Amino acid sequence: MHVTRSSTTEREAKLDAVHEQLVAAVGALTTDADWRRALEFASRFTSRSFSNTMLIYVQHAAAFEAGTVPEPVPTYVAGYRQWQSLGRQVRRGQHGYVIVAPVTQRLVATNPATGPWRRLEPGERAASGETQRSRLVGVRPATVFDVSQTDGDPLPEPPMPQLLVGQAPDGLWDGLAQQVAERGFQVERVPDAVTIGGANGLTDYRARSVFVRDDMDDAARVKTLAHELGHVMLHGPDNPDAVQHRGIAEVEAESVALMVGAAHGLDTSTYTVPYVTTWASSVEGKTPVDVVIETADRVRKAAVTILDRLDTVQVGNGEPPGLRTATRQPPAAPVASQRVPARSGADL
Repeated sequence: MHVTRSSTTEREAKLDAVHEQLVAAVGALTTDADWRRALEFASRFTSRSFSNTMLIYVQHAAAFEAGTVPEPVPTYVAGYRQWQSLGRQVRRGQHGYVIVAPVTQRLVATNPATGPWRRLEPGERAASGETQRSRLVGVRPATVFDVSQTDGDPLPEPPMPQLLVGQAPDGLWDGLAQQVAERGFQVERVPDAVTIGGANGLTDYRARSVFVRDDMDDAARVKTLAHELGHVMLHGPDNPDAVQHRGIAEVEAESVALMVGAAHGLDTSTYTVPYVTTWASSVEGKTPVDVVIETADRVRKAAVTILDRLDTVQVGNGEPPGLRTATRQPPAAPVASQRVPARSGADL
């Protein structure tokens, strides 16, 4: 496909505008409560990067203030054609939310260890004996829409966590403990905080042990175990960032626990996450906004890894139920007079 200079300039201008919006959104996170709310929101949209969840959040909030969507928080977001595949149509006059999508190249090689790697042309398939991989070559602006901006077939209702105060979801402790064990650590329950120096939990990297105090309710125990699993995954002695910036370890571990808890419907209002900007400004060579985004992406990656391996009832990842198995053929593209683009958000 031929790309003109004007279309490239338009794309770059849109990406610049999206970046400015992202910087403003992250810069507005000025307290630990702001950080907690951002992570709680991200826990409901784990299929998206942290940057894209922030972009969706601020654009949906603006749409709510303008009166074009009925609720202040989005529920499910998807691209234009993805909604069509589910039998739903973006309503005339609705503006989608611009996010950033990856642009990749498909490469093949007969010997992946030595190369050379050859780029596949559009529609071309790897030949017999060739190994294929994808390489990120850039980003592009893309558009998604909330379900409240669409009409059509009803979506299936997925099961949702139903918890009492202090209760932990069925199977969550065992699932977290299994992941701790798979990383070579042993989980030990101790009688009280005095045993481990006044803490709720403790990770001993030398002894390869994770300790959790037993005199707490179920919800507090699984929250603490998720916190310590975050330490196991992110903060071993070989992690130079955790050593150089002492605040990073507790921020990230508690943030992982918060996302895991929020994804299971647990009350996270009491989670004590020290806001990341208390140390972000001290990282040389990076702006505080860059550090916040990088931290959030590390947290998200760890939390998603944990959540994907749990056999528990969770709140969902922001994708419309049934999207990945949808087989419905999309109807014709909208007429030119509509404000919604015909190909926005495809294949996100």
